[in-house]
Amino acid sequence: MSTENPENKPQVSDFVRQSESQNPDVSESTLYLVATPTGNLADITQRAISILKQVDLIAVEDTRHSQRLMTHYGIKTKLLAYHEHNEERITPKLLDTLHSGKSIALISDAGTPLISDPGYRLVTCAHDDDIKVVPVPGVCAAIAALSAVGLATDAFIFEGFPPAKSHARLRFFEQFADKKSTMIFYVSCHKILATLEDMQTVFGADRRVGFAREITKTFETIKRMKLVALIDWVESDANQRKGEIVLVVEGNLTVTKDDTQVDHYLSILLAELSVKQAVSLVIKLTGENKNDVYKRALELKP
Repeated sequence: MSTENPENKPQVSDFVRQSESQNPDVSESTLYLVATPTGNLADITQRAISILKQVDLIAVEDTRHSQRLMTHYGIKTKLLAYHEHNEERITPKLLDTLHSGKSIALISDAGTPLISDPGYRLVTCAHDDDIKVVPVPGVCAAIAALSAVGLATDAFIFEGFPPAKSHARLRFFEQFADKKSTMIFYVSCHKILATLEDMQTVFGADRRVGFAREITKTFETIKRMKLVALIDWVESDANQRKGEIVLVVEGNLTVTKDDTQVDHYLSILLAELSVKQAVSLVIKLTGENKNDVYKRALELKP
């Protein structure tokens, strides 16, 4: 077969090469979830900057807030407001844009998109429509706080913002009273004292809590102390009741664990299944920590 192109028509490969030279990091019909700085503008990856410059549209929570980042890095891509008040109306339009072959980056005001921020509806619909979704990792306030406060990191849960009203907040915290895992919460500065007091009611005065305020910003504050001391400190310093706050709560280390049920299940399952399969089933049945169950399975294995 001849490979000549007598009419000198553009080939598919020519368009691919041209597209790659113009947009080496961006694919058509792709939704990019781009993490942005929580404060310090230097906390953004080179890949994130490149993608924000190359996509056809950037969906942002607040165009005025995000414009500062765009100006700093010379990003001239069109911005479109996408937040909790308009996401039902805007989501179909963004999906149509993606289906047309355009690329979109979704960012939040700060940190990783969807972590207590809008975007879940769009990402879910994108998957339902077989649209490619690509994460561009970076800053996340919850993880930054967890890594810095000196509490256990082997098992943790993120629960976002507690309820605004004290009664609901107390009931909310009660479900975590016996949790052994470290817990991460976002807290409004206007609710910080009331939230800490409710935590003390449920978790006790001696429970250790990591306090991370204004992460990566000029007045960044990272502390870890018992709740009773933390309440006194926050109450005595008005500056600690300003800005963005993450609370990292120590798990309940006093909970005694009864291994009888775990041992019973393992002894039955290990007789028929591999360690991996037995551990997987026991975790589903009991909700116990994977590492603890695996260690116990190795001890009981015939």
